[in-house]
Amino acid sequence: MTTAATDAFVTHRNLLFTVAYEMLGSAADAEDVLQETWLKWTGVDLETVIDQRAYLVRITTRQALGRLRTLGRRKESYVGPWLPEPLLTAPDVAEDVELAESVSMAMLLVMETLTPTERAVFVLREVFDLPYDEIAEAVDKTPAAVRQIAHRARSHVAARRPRGAVSAAESREVLDAFQRAVETGDLQTLLDLLAPDVVALGDGGGIRSALPQPITGANKVARLFTKGWSTLGPDVSFETSMVNGHPALLIRRLGEIDTVLALRIDDGLITGLYSVRNPEKHTHMEQVTELSR
Repeated sequence: MTTAATDAFVTHRNLLFTVAYEMLGSAADAEDVLQETWLKWTGVDLETVIDQRAYLVRITTRQALGRLRTLGRRKESYVGPWLPEPLLTAPDVAEDVELAESVSMAMLLVMETLTPTERAVFVLREVFDLPYDEIAEAVDKTPAAVRQIAHRARSHVAARRPRGAVSAAESREVLDAFQRAVETGDLQTLLDLLAPDVVALGDGGGIRSALPQPITGANKVARLFTKGWSTLGPDVSFETSMVNGHPALLIRRLGEIDTVLALRIDDGLITGLYSVRNPEKHTHMEQVTELSR
């Protein structure tokens, strides 16, 4: 493999990982897609490539689309609710508001409701601002068809996405208040932080105990967390970290990550609580994952 080809891949690696991760919601699968992209890239005659970045994105998108369909079949047999795999991210991700929103747990869950092609088109157009003709080549559609898919996906996401961007400072303030309320058993303060229709989801993957189904409603969710917190025991510690571009709570037991707790916040209230307990989804939580647009 030529040095020029290796340099091009390394230069765009963070971008390619971000594209694959946003399409899949799984860091492990995104890494596999990058390996597949690299293998495809090694067989390309660079003299025929006009835009290396666009070409690499096209390969990555096609590989991710194939894996997305496989991942869909895996989710059908997954034990309990499936949540995206959390990433420990650098503070600068939060500074890019659009990137932070696009990789947030809340947005990744919204994108789960799209078809594979809709998800690919939405990610490439709305997040990475690729022109329609490049997207068309990546998803094997005409530019006209891609425009229609983009419009449909945009409308679908708009009806479900978090209402307005929330700054890292706002997220941290709500998260800190939430932690204080559950640690002290302050049920009323917790109820004040939760939206009436708040939803709590837990992902244990059949490996660790987690919520077998969504819990909905402020009263049920507040009592769930105040009761659950009191049973954690003395070997548990808490820390706030940047996860998927937003402050989130890491719960450690004997120093090992037990739970990654992310929030969805709308209009100052918590509307979603996402607890990832499956240890197989914690592999990208000990080292920062570099994301890029």
